[in-house]
Amino acid sequence: MSTTSIPSLREQQHPLIRQLADSIEAAWHQYLDLSPYHLPAELGYVEGRLEGEKLTIENRCYQTLQFRKMHLELAKVGNMLDILHCVMFPRPEYDLPMFGCDLVGGRGQISAAIADLSPVSSDRSLPQSYTSALQAMPASNFSQPRELPEWGDIFSEFCIFVRPNSPAEETMFLKHVQAFLEIHCQNAIASKPVSPEKVIEVIAGQHNYCLKQQQNDKTRRVLEKAFGSEWTNNYMTTILFDLPN
Repeated sequence: MSTTSIPSLREQQHPLIRQLADSIEAAWHQYLDLSPYHLPAELGYVEGRLEGEKLTIENRCYQTLQFRKMHLELAKVGNMLDILHCVMFPRPEYDLPMFGCDLVGGRGQISAAIADLSPVSSDRSLPQSYTSALQAMPASNFSQPRELPEWGDIFSEFCIFVRPNSPAEETMFLKHVQAFLEIHCQNAIASKPVSPEKVIEVIAGQHNYCLKQQQNDKTRRVLEKAFGSEWTNNYMTTILFDLPN
């Protein structure tokens, strides 16, 4: 994959997507010791057609001691659709939540912005260090909150899912995600490997998270229209939400 390809797509997308992509990578480089995560060559950069428009997908992945895969995806469909998708997959030996963030926009407007640190424990609770830090964050009051999908029980009480309707709200969302990332990276650095019994629980929680995310019909429909169902199923289960071993 060309190292210049992602910034070129980023520059064509909604400003909030560009700012958030830059912020995510800046946090990763600031706090974590990154190594490359090798994607199949044909899936690093993908082009297709959707309803007569060019669809471009670019993926960037890293790994660290604590995270088996840190995935940032940018996608664009002509002038109709801009997408940012990010998930940080912890290694099962570490009891860490799943950081996930998505932005969907088109024609200059962000229609959906979601970010969360999702628990993987059997009792659906976050580690206390996360709860304390998240409770201490300033409240963010958005004018247009959105309803979570039916499969959204994987998300925490701190999940933000909104339609930002002003530059001020876009900035508020950006700052909230930056705070999530700082909390997450700092906790990851401080974390220690857990017991074998806890590893089993973490794997089960991550499996549940990925399987629920694979139920996202909107993502699946867009990809199937452009690439067909077989390619889409492979992409969703090996790139977007692959299960831990």
